[in-house]
Amino acid sequence: MAPTPEDEVLHRTDAGVSWITLNRPEAMNAVTWDQRERVIALLADASADPAVRAVVITATGRGFCAGADLRGAPATAERVAGDVARMIRLGAQRLITAVLDCEKPVIAAVNGTAAGIGAHLALACDLVIAAEPAKFIEVFVRRGLVPDGAGAYLLPRLVGPQKAKELMFFGDAVPAAEAERLGLVNKVVPAEALEETARKWAERLAQGPTRALALTKQLVNASLDVDRATALAAEATAQELNMTTADANEGVASFVERRTPKYLGR
Repeated sequence: MAPTPEDEVLHRTDAGVSWITLNRPEAMNAVTWDQRERVIALLADASADPAVRAVVITATGRGFCAGADLRGAPATAERVAGDVARMIRLGAQRLITAVLDCEKPVIAAVNGTAAGIGAHLALACDLVIAAEPAKFIEVFVRRGLVPDGAGAYLLPRLVGPQKAKELMFFGDAVPAAEAERLGLVNKVVPAEALEETARKWAERLAQGPTRALALTKQLVNASLDVDRATALAAEATAQELNMTTADANEGVASFVERRTPKYLGR
Protein backbone atom coordinates (compact mmCIF):
# COMPACT_ATOMS: atom_id res chain seq x y z
CA MET A 1 0.00 0.00 0.00
CA ALA A 2 1.14 3.54 -0.75
CA PRO A 3 2.09 5.57 2.32
CA THR A 4 -0.45 8.09 3.53
CA PRO A 5 0.23 11.69 4.60
CA GLU A 6 -0.20 10.44 8.18
CA ASP A 7 2.63 7.97 7.56
CA GLU A 8 4.91 10.58 6.00
CA VAL A 9 4.28 13.26 8.63
CA LEU A 10 4.02 11.67 12.04
CA HIS A 11 2.21 13.53 14.80
CA ARG A 12 1.72 13.19 18.51
CA THR A 13 0.93 15.50 21.41
CA ASP A 14 2.77 14.94 24.66
CA ALA A 15 2.91 17.15 27.76
CA GLY A 16 1.39 20.08 25.88
CA VAL A 17 3.85 19.75 22.99
CA SER A 18 2.80 19.01 19.41
CA TRP A 19 5.50 16.90 17.74
CA ILE A 20 5.50 17.11 13.93
CA THR A 21 7.96 14.66 12.37
CA LEU A 22 8.79 14.45 8.66
CA ASN A 23 9.05 10.75 7.88
CA ARG A 24 10.44 10.04 4.42
CA PRO A 25 13.99 9.10 5.43
CA GLU A 26 14.62 7.30 2.14
CA ALA A 27 14.20 10.67 0.36
CA MET A 28 16.09 12.70 3.01
CA ASN A 29 12.63 14.04 3.90
CA ALA A 30 12.26 16.06 0.72
CA VAL A 31 8.79 17.45 1.33
CA THR A 32 5.92 16.49 -0.96
CA TRP A 33 2.72 18.42 -1.67
CA ASP A 34 0.76 16.14 0.69
CA GLN A 35 3.35 16.48 3.46
CA ARG A 36 3.33 20.25 3.11
CA GLU A 37 -0.45 20.40 3.42
CA ARG A 38 -0.42 18.18 6.50
CA VAL A 39 2.27 20.25 8.23
CA ILE A 40 0.30 23.45 7.50
CA ALA A 41 -2.86 21.86 8.91
CA LEU A 42 -1.07 20.61 12.03
CA LEU A 43 0.36 24.07 12.72
CA ALA A 44 -3.11 25.59 12.35
CA ASP A 45 -4.47 22.97 14.74
CA ALA A 46 -1.72 23.79 17.24
CA SER A 47 -2.68 27.47 17.13
CA ALA A 48 -6.33 26.69 17.82
CA ASP A 49 -5.90 23.98 20.47
CA PRO A 50 -5.50 25.34 24.00
CA ALA A 51 -4.04 21.99 25.07
CA VAL A 52 -1.07 22.57 22.74
CA ARG A 53 1.37 25.10 24.11
CA ALA A 54 4.52 24.47 22.05
CA VAL A 55 5.47 22.75 18.78
CA VAL A 56 8.54 20.79 17.69
CA ILE A 57 9.29 20.14 14.01
CA THR A 58 11.83 17.40 13.40
CA ALA A 59 12.49 14.46 11.07
CA THR A 60 13.56 10.83 10.92
CA GLY A 61 16.73 9.44 9.37
CA ARG A 62 19.83 11.36 8.25
CA GLY A 63 18.09 14.39 6.75
CA PHE A 64 15.89 17.09 8.20
CA CYS A 65 14.50 18.13 4.81
CA ALA A 66 16.38 18.02 1.52
CA GLY A 67 14.05 20.52 -0.16
CA ALA A 68 10.85 20.23 -2.15
CA ASP A 69 9.69 17.04 -3.84
CA LEU A 70 7.01 18.04 -6.32
CA ARG A 71 5.96 14.46 -7.02
CA GLY A 72 2.38 13.96 -5.92
CA ALA A 73 1.34 17.54 -6.62
CA PRO A 74 -2.04 17.91 -8.33
CA ALA A 75 -1.79 17.63 -12.10
CA THR A 76 -2.00 20.93 -13.96
CA ALA A 77 -2.71 21.91 -17.54
CA GLU A 78 -0.17 23.64 -19.76
CA ARG A 79 1.65 26.35 -17.80
CA VAL A 80 0.58 29.94 -18.42
CA ALA A 81 1.91 33.27 -17.15
CA GLY A 82 1.31 33.60 -13.41
CA ASP A 83 1.29 29.86 -12.69
CA VAL A 84 4.75 29.76 -11.11
CA ALA A 85 4.13 32.78 -8.87
CA ARG A 86 0.81 31.28 -7.79
CA MET A 87 2.45 27.92 -7.07
CA ILE A 88 5.07 29.61 -4.88
CA ARG A 89 2.49 31.69 -3.01
CA LEU A 90 0.22 28.71 -2.35
CA GLY A 91 3.07 26.27 -1.71
CA ALA A 92 6.44 27.16 -0.21
CA GLN A 93 5.32 30.56 1.06
CA ARG A 94 2.24 29.10 2.78
CA LEU A 95 4.40 26.54 4.55
CA ILE A 96 6.82 29.14 5.91
CA THR A 97 4.02 31.54 6.79
CA ALA A 98 2.27 28.78 8.74
CA VAL A 99 5.37 28.49 10.94
CA LEU A 100 5.81 32.24 11.35
CA ASP A 101 2.12 32.77 12.15
CA CYS A 102 1.68 29.80 14.48
CA GLU A 103 0.39 31.15 17.78
CA LYS A 104 2.54 28.73 19.75
CA PRO A 105 6.35 28.81 19.93
CA VAL A 106 7.89 26.47 17.34
CA ILE A 107 11.22 24.68 17.80
CA ALA A 108 13.12 23.12 14.91
CA ALA A 109 15.08 20.03 15.97
CA VAL A 110 17.36 19.67 12.95
CA ASN A 111 18.75 16.16 12.80
CA GLY A 112 20.58 16.35 9.47
CA THR A 113 20.77 18.16 6.16
CA ALA A 114 18.37 21.10 5.78
CA ALA A 115 18.51 22.26 2.16
CA GLY A 116 16.44 24.71 0.15
CA ILE A 117 12.93 24.96 1.53
CA GLY A 118 14.09 22.57 4.26
CA ALA A 119 16.58 25.16 5.50
CA HIS A 120 13.92 27.85 5.38
CA LEU A 121 11.47 25.63 7.28
CA ALA A 122 14.03 25.40 10.08
CA LEU A 123 14.99 29.09 10.02
CA ALA A 124 11.35 30.18 10.19
CA CYS A 125 11.02 28.45 13.56
CA ASP A 126 11.32 30.50 16.73
CA LEU A 127 14.20 28.44 18.09
CA VAL A 128 16.57 26.09 16.25
CA ILE A 129 18.44 23.20 17.86
CA ALA A 130 20.80 21.33 15.54
CA ALA A 131 22.52 17.99 15.88
CA GLU A 132 26.27 18.11 15.28
CA PRO A 133 26.00 16.36 11.87
CA ALA A 134 23.38 18.84 10.62
CA LYS A 135 24.13 21.29 7.84
CA PHE A 136 22.24 24.07 6.09
CA ILE A 137 22.41 24.61 2.35
CA GLU A 138 20.97 27.38 0.19
CA VAL A 139 20.83 24.93 -2.67
CA PHE A 140 18.85 27.02 -5.17
CA VAL A 141 21.85 28.49 -7.00
CA ARG A 142 23.13 24.99 -7.72
CA ARG A 143 19.97 24.40 -9.75
CA GLY A 144 19.86 27.79 -11.41
CA LEU A 145 16.90 28.87 -9.28
CA VAL A 146 15.91 31.89 -7.23
CA PRO A 147 15.42 31.14 -3.51
CA ASP A 148 11.81 30.61 -2.49
CA GLY A 149 10.03 29.91 0.77
CA ALA A 150 10.88 33.36 2.14
CA GLY A 151 14.62 32.67 2.14
CA ALA A 152 15.58 36.14 0.94
CA TYR A 153 13.36 37.52 3.70
CA LEU A 154 14.56 35.30 6.54
CA LEU A 155 18.31 35.09 5.96
CA PRO A 156 19.19 38.83 5.94
CA ARG A 157 17.27 39.23 9.19
CA LEU A 158 19.35 36.50 10.79
CA VAL A 159 22.84 37.11 9.40
CA GLY A 160 22.70 40.47 7.57
CA PRO A 161 22.47 41.10 3.82
CA GLN A 162 26.15 40.55 2.96
CA LYS A 163 26.37 37.12 4.57
CA ALA A 164 22.95 36.18 3.21
CA LYS A 165 24.18 36.95 -0.31
CA GLU A 166 27.30 34.85 0.24
CA LEU A 167 25.23 31.87 1.35
CA MET A 168 22.76 32.25 -1.51
CA PHE A 169 25.27 33.11 -4.27
CA PHE A 170 27.57 30.14 -3.57
CA GLY A 171 25.23 27.54 -2.11
CA ASP A 172 27.93 26.12 0.14
CA ALA A 173 26.96 23.81 2.99
CA VAL A 174 27.08 25.46 6.43
CA PRO A 175 27.95 22.94 9.19
CA ALA A 176 25.98 23.12 12.42
CA ALA A 177 28.82 24.70 14.42
CA GLU A 178 29.25 27.45 11.83
CA ALA A 179 25.48 27.95 11.69
CA GLU A 180 25.50 28.50 15.44
CA ARG A 181 28.33 31.03 15.14
CA LEU A 182 26.41 32.92 12.44
CA GLY A 183 23.22 33.04 14.48
CA LEU A 184 21.22 30.62 12.33
CA VAL A 185 21.06 28.12 15.19
CA ASN A 186 20.46 28.61 18.90
CA LYS A 187 22.20 25.47 20.12
CA VAL A 188 24.19 22.54 18.72
CA VAL A 189 24.11 19.20 20.53
CA PRO A 190 25.33 15.65 19.89
CA ALA A 191 22.93 13.75 17.64
CA GLU A 192 21.88 11.43 20.44
CA ALA A 193 20.90 14.40 22.62
CA LEU A 194 18.78 16.23 20.02
CA GLU A 195 15.35 14.86 20.91
CA GLU A 196 15.85 15.18 24.64
CA THR A 197 17.14 18.76 24.33
CA ALA A 198 14.18 19.70 22.13
CA ARG A 199 11.83 18.04 24.61
CA LYS A 200 13.24 19.99 27.55
CA TRP A 201 13.00 23.30 25.72
CA ALA A 202 9.50 22.58 24.40
CA GLU A 203 8.15 21.43 27.77
CA ARG A 204 9.62 24.51 29.41
CA LEU A 205 7.81 26.67 26.85
CA ALA A 206 4.65 24.62 27.34
CA GLN A 207 4.69 25.55 31.01
CA GLY A 208 4.98 29.26 30.23
CA PRO A 209 2.42 32.03 29.68
CA THR A 210 1.24 30.90 26.24
CA ARG A 211 -0.59 34.05 25.15
CA ALA A 212 2.28 36.28 26.29
CA LEU A 213 4.66 34.13 24.23
CA ALA A 214 2.39 34.39 21.19
CA LEU A 215 2.23 38.18 21.45
CA THR A 216 5.99 38.39 21.99
CA LYS A 217 6.52 36.27 18.87
CA GLN A 218 4.30 38.59 16.85
CA LEU A 219 6.13 41.69 18.06
CA VAL A 220 9.60 40.30 17.32
CA ASN A 221 8.61 38.93 13.89
CA ALA A 222 7.21 42.32 12.88
CA SER A 223 9.96 44.42 14.44
CA LEU A 224 12.25 44.63 11.40
CA ASP A 225 9.42 45.49 9.01
CA VAL A 226 7.94 48.53 10.74
CA ASP A 227 9.04 51.98 11.94
CA ARG A 228 9.55 52.82 15.60
CA ALA A 229 6.16 54.45 16.12
CA THR A 230 4.35 51.44 14.67
CA ALA A 231 6.45 49.03 16.73
CA LEU A 232 5.74 50.91 19.96
CA ALA A 233 2.02 51.13 19.18
CA ALA A 234 1.97 47.36 18.59
CA GLU A 235 3.81 46.83 21.87
CA ALA A 236 1.27 48.89 23.79
CA THR A 237 -1.60 47.00 22.17
CA ALA A 238 0.03 43.67 23.00
CA GLN A 239 0.39 44.74 26.62
CA GLU A 240 -3.27 45.74 26.73
CA LEU A 241 -4.37 42.40 25.29
CA ASN A 242 -2.08 40.35 27.48
CA MET A 243 -3.27 41.97 30.70
CA THR A 244 -6.70 40.45 30.09
CA THR A 245 -5.28 36.92 30.36
CA ALA A 246 -5.38 34.69 33.40
CA ASP A 247 -1.65 34.01 33.08
CA ALA A 248 -0.75 37.70 33.30
CA ASN A 249 -2.79 38.01 36.48
CA GLU A 250 -1.17 34.85 37.83
CA GLY A 251 2.30 36.17 37.00
CA VAL A 252 1.71 39.44 38.87
CA ALA A 253 0.06 37.67 41.81
CA SER A 254 2.88 35.16 42.13
CA PHE A 255 5.43 37.99 42.16
CA VAL A 256 3.58 39.82 44.91
CA GLU A 257 3.09 36.61 46.89
CA ARG A 258 6.70 35.50 46.32
CA ARG A 259 5.82 32.10 44.86
CA THR A 260 6.44 30.25 41.61
CA PRO A 261 3.74 31.06 39.04
CA LYS A 262 1.55 28.30 37.63
CA TYR A 263 0.58 29.23 34.09
CA LEU A 264 -2.37 27.57 32.39
CA GLY A 265 -1.92 28.99 28.89
CA ARG A 266 -5.03 31.14 29.14
